[in-house]
Amino acid sequence: MPRNDIAVVGAGLVGALVATLLTQRGFRVTVYEKRSDPRRAGFQGGRSINLALAERGLHALRATGLADKVLEQAVMMRGRMVHDPAGHSGLQRYGVDDSEVIWSVSRGGLNTLMLDAAEAAGATVHFDQGLAAADLDAGTLTLSDPHGNLRTVEAPIVIGADGAGSALRAAMHRHSPLGERIEELGHGYKELEIPPRADASAPFAIERNALHIWPRGHYMCIALPNREGSFTVTLFLPNEGEHPSFRSIAGAGAAEAFFRTDFPDALALMPEFATDWSAHPVGTLATLYLDRWHIGGRALLIGDAAHAMVPFHGQGMNCGFEDAADLADLFAAQPDDAAAVFAAFEQRRKPNADAIARMALENYVEMRDSVADPHYLRKRELGGLLAERSPTHYLPRYRMVTFTHLPYRYALERGQAQDVLVEQLLKGHESVGDVDLDAAVRTLEATLPPLPKQAFERG
Repeated sequence: MPRNDIAVVGAGLVGALVATLLTQRGFRVTVYEKRSDPRRAGFQGGRSINLALAERGLHALRATGLADKVLEQAVMMRGRMVHDPAGHSGLQRYGVDDSEVIWSVSRGGLNTLMLDAAEAAGATVHFDQGLAAADLDAGTLTLSDPHGNLRTVEAPIVIGADGAGSALRAAMHRHSPLGERIEELGHGYKELEIPPRADASAPFAIERNALHIWPRGHYMCIALPNREGSFTVTLFLPNEGEHPSFRSIAGAGAAEAFFRTDFPDALALMPEFATDWSAHPVGTLATLYLDRWHIGGRALLIGDAAHAMVPFHGQGMNCGFEDAADLADLFAAQPDDAAAVFAAFEQRRKPNADAIARMALENYVEMRDSVADPHYLRKRELGGLLAERSPTHYLPRYRMVTFTHLPYRYALERGQAQDVLVEQLLKGHESVGDVDLDAAVRTLEATLPPLPKQAFERG
């Protein structure tokens, strides 16, 4: 087998992207996917939650030439449209203007585009080939088709991009324990739908260009727009405990009564609520941590296979895409030393993956609770004023994560320092208007160093 042959397990979003990027850099890449080809059999992915595409993901897609095609299928979201219990709503922008937005994309549509791109670049993709076993010492994979027939292929270098339930991760763990820890959130999710309106000229029943949130303290609903005018609605709720929880809501009738009390404006837009509730199972939410992601130069995990996280920062796919781009760059620099590439990749990416996993958990609290909290809103307002007055020294953490290429770990640590400062500046003030902004800027610039240049780079 030629030295630059690389096998990828998993032809989902991250697997297709890393195959494309490596092929573009001169590697011969073969991808093995347990599903049938979604371009022929229809998309059969596990989770169907809409994906939020942000700058990190777009940056990786630009290298493949796919960014513009993907955005043609996406819906822009300017911010969070927060719906209170009384039925009132208000937009909380993500960024300063329409240059700082995120995009709602279809998982299935995006996967189709990316598979086409991988094959166009020269990668070979084999479908209906599930990983049954991996002999990492011999450098072989055993694959199983839908009829249970087995075959063995050579794979001296293998990349696992096969998702949170990674078969390659399990094989690697059997070979040499990876220090796996899975932390269940204790909350689950249920998907519903707001269908398009009958009026084709105005198909969106609520604001099109926003991520809608109905925060209710320990639980929430969100809705993301789809191109044809529908919204994918997701209820996040504790699995157990006092009402409301998925255990306390038994059946579609009880669920409808719950929505009539807690989300009446959303319920009014879902004529097939009972059918959707009965048809869609409760999904699980958990964070995956590993002590290590690779075994020598033989096998490496990326994306959700290495660091699955809860979806509340919309960064799972973006982080996986950033993985793929970084890995391809490292391989281009050291094409003949997979062990060095894998070690450097883990050293570079693992602290950042741990950081975004933590921020995703924190963002759940923010989305379901803080967005309606007066103190949070005061902090957000003051942070916005500081960013406007001193853009070289203050950038809200959400914008660092979503609209820059700053490492996630830096965004976490800088965000913590900024939060401490804002709390100090607000102490003793009931209103942001009572804060001496000139003095606040002086304190900011004396306390924190300037932001690095990555904070201001786009594209």
